[in-house]
Amino acid sequence: MSEPLVPAYGRSTLADLLPSLGAHLGLPGGQDVLGLPASERYLVVLVDGLGRSLLARYADHAPFLAGLAGPTITSGVPSTTATSISSLGTGLPPGRHGIAGYSFWYAPAHSVLTTLRWPTDVDGLDVQPQLTYFERLERAGVRTAAIAPAHFAGTGLTTAALRGPSFLPVTDERDRTRRVALALQAVTAGERTLGYFYERQVDHAGHEHGTGSPAWLTELGRTDQLVAELRDALPDDVRMVVTGDHGMVDVPRRRRLVVEDEPDLLAGVTAFAGEGRLRQLMTREPAALAARWHDRLGDRAWVRTRDEAIDEGWFGDVSPRLADRFGDVLVAMADDGAVMTRTLPRELTLVGMHGSLTPEELQVPLLFA
Repeated sequence: MSEPLVPAYGRSTLADLLPSLGAHLGLPGGQDVLGLPASERYLVVLVDGLGRSLLARYADHAPFLAGLAGPTITSGVPSTTATSISSLGTGLPPGRHGIAGYSFWYAPAHSVLTTLRWPTDVDGLDVQPQLTYFERLERAGVRTAAIAPAHFAGTGLTTAALRGPSFLPVTDERDRTRRVALALQAVTAGERTLGYFYERQVDHAGHEHGTGSPAWLTELGRTDQLVAELRDALPDDVRMVVTGDHGMVDVPRRRRLVVEDEPDLLAGVTAFAGEGRLRQLMTREPAALAARWHDRLGDRAWVRTRDEAIDEGWFGDVSPRLADRFGDVLVAMADDGAVMTRTLPRELTLVGMHGSLTPEELQVPLLFA
């Protein structure tokens, strides 16, 4: 059986990006572990769903992005948007910021917290109270701004992961001219600046239609054009850094395990979280539950108890107060399958998925322009 790809936290992950930029922007004690180009003004472009292997496979459809140089880094675990943008925004591995997946157990609420449908009675500052790296930059005199869809403003996830920068709302994501103007506004707001620019259509098309589909290729091409237009509009002294938050795997319907069809797998499960490619199960009997899942899936998945996953470094250094947010048992798919439930019907419609520890999901490009 293949081994999971464990992120090299502190050396080559999304959590290391802003601290590496901070070393060039004058933050005391900063160290650039990623070898970034020097500047005092940066635009970080995060393309949701832009995996390294996908960009290589479909380079002809994204000539501008494919023509840029830069290393390969990884997201954290799980390889999913909420965890990734929290790692990017805080400069911390998942075990330190505690946004433990698309959904995860949140003990103060005695329930599973779903990050993209954040409950109104849970404050993002309570869930993630540590300073974000944007706040650190602001305190050091660096002007920061985030360009993202307008309805992201003030959400629980934005508060937890990305608080600190000025928020420049995007009301029409197809209006490239306006978005480029907002990026230009962000990076020219001071002598030392950092703008964060979020683009999500590649991810949406992959979930709905699958990678390599005509719809997905169309969005990849549009995104490539957008990034090229950003570079053309920026002053020469602004360096643009383009990356992704995860890759994606297409999951055939025949490769989906639906837990309601195999009730023995749910015996003793007190909460069911995560996503299809990396399920997080809460239980009072982790060893027994892990053994049942391993017997059922064999080489198809990396099944670990929480302690085993922490010992292997899946989440980086884990704060004791945050450990119980990660599943007592973790089921990370090693093949092209997924673990599904009929209680989450929206997930059953997805074609492209992510979350696990395969290179296709974890590895993302870090491109300089």
